[in-house]
Amino acid sequence: MTRETVYIIDVESGNLRSLQNAIEHLGYDARLIKDASDPALASADRLFLPGVGNYGHFVLEFKKRGFEEPIRRHIAAGKPLMGICVGLQAFAQGSTESPGLSGLGILPIDLVKFDHNDLPGGKSVPHIGWNSLKVKGPETSKTYYSLDPASKYYFVHSYAAILKGDKQKQLEEEGWNLAIGKYGSEEFVAAVIKGNLFATQFHPEKSGAAGLKIIKAFLDQTKVSILPEESTSSSDTEVTPTGLTRRIIACLDVRTNDNGDLVVTKGDQYDVREKADSGDVRNLGKPVEMAEKYYKQGADEVTFLNITSFRNSPIKDAPMLDVLKLAAKTVFVPLTVGGGIKDVVDPDGTKVPALEVASLYFRSGADKVSIGTDAVLAAEAYFTNGSKGTGTSPIETISKAYGIQAVVISVDPKRFYVKDASSTKYQTIKTQFPGPNGEEYCYYRVTSQGGRQVHELGAYELCQACEALGAGEVLLNCIDKDGSNSGYDLELINHIKEAVQIPVIASSGAGNPSHFEEVFKKTSTDAALGAGMFHRGEYTVHEVKEYLRDHGLLVRIDDESI
Repeated sequence: MTRETVYIIDVESGNLRSLQNAIEHLGYDARLIKDASDPALASADRLFLPGVGNYGHFVLEFKKRGFEEPIRRHIAAGKPLMGICVGLQAFAQGSTESPGLSGLGILPIDLVKFDHNDLPGGKSVPHIGWNSLKVKGPETSKTYYSLDPASKYYFVHSYAAILKGDKQKQLEEEGWNLAIGKYGSEEFVAAVIKGNLFATQFHPEKSGAAGLKIIKAFLDQTKVSILPEESTSSSDTEVTPTGLTRRIIACLDVRTNDNGDLVVTKGDQYDVREKADSGDVRNLGKPVEMAEKYYKQGADEVTFLNITSFRNSPIKDAPMLDVLKLAAKTVFVPLTVGGGIKDVVDPDGTKVPALEVASLYFRSGADKVSIGTDAVLAAEAYFTNGSKGTGTSPIETISKAYGIQAVVISVDPKRFYVKDASSTKYQTIKTQFPGPNGEEYCYYRVTSQGGRQVHELGAYELCQACEALGAGEVLLNCIDKDGSNSGYDLELINHIKEAVQIPVIASSGAGNPSHFEEVFKKTSTDAALGAGMFHRGEYTVHEVKEYLRDHGLLVRIDDESI
């Protein structure tokens, strides 16, 4: 049976592979259109316009490749078009992210950045995580492609069409049906539909079964009746200040075993690799299978940390790239990859900039890249350079092209005790856990090379520098807690949350579900990551989420299926 082909506009903005995979998973073929000279553009029935990252980069590439007029003709002809994330933003008049650069002007609104000071104590920007929406519009039935206020969808953006004043009323009067999101107290356009035009600020291809239903409804051109405006959350479930669910991330440390096969371990603390007497390990299988298992258990994100020697040759790093390609076919939540995201020289002498390395990973299925050692080097250079970037660090080059939300810094700090706050130039805390000589103060020295090299630089200062350089999220590990199963370092997490405005992911030390409850209730962390407890089979992601839900915390539990 011949599969129908649908087309995706490709302006090299972020990860397109997951959208391709989602479409093909739903029974269609998907093909990329890279410029307006492609004859498929004029004949295409349904088009997708996905984008991730920087508004200006997207719009400039969109126009440079000659897409503007063909897209306008496509819309005028009444053919269906679906924009995703920056694809929605391109329909606006403009964005404060790129002043003076006009969008298509189809949607009469301008984009502005979320206000960090919107909530007491601030809220993280970018808006990253799983949020709900409510639907509203001039019609009362048959207007939406399976948008469901009872479901959660994955958002990742700093700028939005924020509904101020009478803007919502104006859009509705012009015939737009809206799905409205709320981040803190700011309401914004989460999705729009008008005639043949449909666009979402969230990523349906990364929103699990709920998102796949939306893509399928658009592909099938099946509009459904509006559902109740408000979510059906239980009254005993918390309402978080931001509206986001408590985000649970499963992390897989990937390395080669003695036979050269890729398997999952947990740093150097303990070994969960298959033993020699358990039979041969299928190359690539273990990390891919485990990623799919965690997705099915309800993980909100999956992170791969490449800790093997082959990362020194990323252009020839087929195994890790293949892991991402295979995982992205069955895992429809965000994927992060770390390890080797830096400027490198291949063994044959080829110089490969970090941006090109990151592009390979994005093209293979990654949504975010995690930078560790090079983040330390960039921060040290930042302070040496008078608190200014050079423009050449991996953080700067990657975030400029793909947006800050695509760059995660992986921080590996170690507690260092001092006599008092004046004993060091770095930001200290007064700890509840005195040092070996009764010291009441400490700061956290950063490490690099997988914890093997300790630097004088403090984690507080490192995170501030990296945020200024363009990092969009902090993966906060803790050398002292790694492999301990004793819970997260709460003092460290609150310390770093005070340092930055970007989201922080708590990592290292989780040994049971109560540790997740503790970190969410006693810190303002944006997410919590688990590894060994999941790999060893002691707990599933679903069991952790059920525990959190039973203890009154808001989590996404997706029991639906396509």
